This record gives sequence, C-alpha cells and structure tokens, in this order.
Amino acid sequence: MSAVSLAPRALYQEVAELLRQRIFRRELEPGSWIDELKIAEEYGISRTPLREALKVLAAEGLVTMKVRRGAYVTEVSEKDLADVYHLLSLLESDAAGVVAERASPAQRDELRGLHRELESAIADRDRFFAINETFHLRLLEMADNRWRLQMVSDLRKVMKLNRHSSLFKTGRIEESLAEHRAIMSALDSRNRDQAMQRMREHFLNGLEAAT
Repeated sequence: MSAVSLAPRALYQEVAELLRQRIFRRELEPGSWIDELKIAEEYGISRTPLREALKVLAAEGLVTMKVRRGAYVTEVSEKDLADVYHLLSLLESDAAGVVAERASPAQRDELRGLHRELESAIADRDRFFAINETFHLRLLEMADNRWRLQMVSDLRKVMKLNRHSSLFKTGRIEESLAEHRAIMSALDSRNRDQAMQRMREHFLNGLEAAT
C-alpha cells in the first residue's frame, strides 16, 4: 500500500485526525486492536508521531490504552452512553437557555436556516446527521462559553462511537426533527426555560433510542 501524503504541520495531529475519521467510519471497530506497525507503515511515518496521536485520541475517549497490550478503539458500554448523554443534556440545555435569551437577530436567522436545511435533509441520513451536528455546534458557539464548548466537543466524539446506529433506528430521524422544531420554537420565542426543557427532552429521547 502506498504511503498517505501528510501535511508537514503538527504531524501527530494530522495522524490523530486520520485515525479519528477511520474510527467514526467504523474502519476501526470498537474493541479492535490498533496495529501500530501496520498503520505507521501505511502512513509512511515513525511510531513516535503515531503514539502521540494515540495519546490525543485516548484523551478524547476514543482510544483506550492497555498496559503491555497497546491501544484499542474504545467500546462504549450502556453506562458510558448514559453518562455521556446525561452530561450533554446538562451542558447543551444550559447553552440553549443562554441562546434563547441573548442571541442576536442574525444568529437566530442562522439557526433558522440550519433548521430549514435539516428539514430538507430528512431523506438523506448522512446529510441529516452532518447538519444536526452543525446546528448543535453553532448553538454552543453562540452561547459563548469555550469551556462548555470544549467539554461538549469531547463528549460528542465519544457519542459518535454509537451515534449512527441510534439516530438511524426506525422513526428516530423523524422524532429528532420534531424535537428540533420544538427547540427552534422555544429559541424564537426567547423562552429560556422552555428552550432548556426541550433540549433536555431531545437528549433523553436520543438516549432511549441509543440503548
């Protein structure tokens, strides 16, 4: 196999992103051992930047390091998933409350535009998933708390180890879209409490679909 061409900047970060996407695409399955020699050869790199990349992924929760056994793609238990959804519910509902109160007209227009894109993507699962992520990310950015944003970003990476199968269960996309309509309605009406409640319900329903 020919070596993958990598950009010269922060090599271990480039490698981390390549591996991250392979994990999300299920090319590296949860629970599978990561063959460092094979991957280093495939990417045409030494094992040093690869090991640094694995440390990054371990810090994100995507990789589990086992003593004398190497690195494995993390397997997410039902408790792990419940814990992640619980924290996301707390953090993102708080962000929704902030945005309901403080968002500018331009920011509300942006969220409405993303919601319209979500409505139009209901027949395209991959596109729906991508727009859904963008909506949540932009809402968090608008809430303007970088620590919350960082925590949610890391939690969502762990959630993605299971996310596709849960979102794509029969009827879940339609349910998720209805929940987004309710969230958007609360944001439009500047109702902080309702926005927080609708976001909490969104994550509660998401967890039920995921387990």
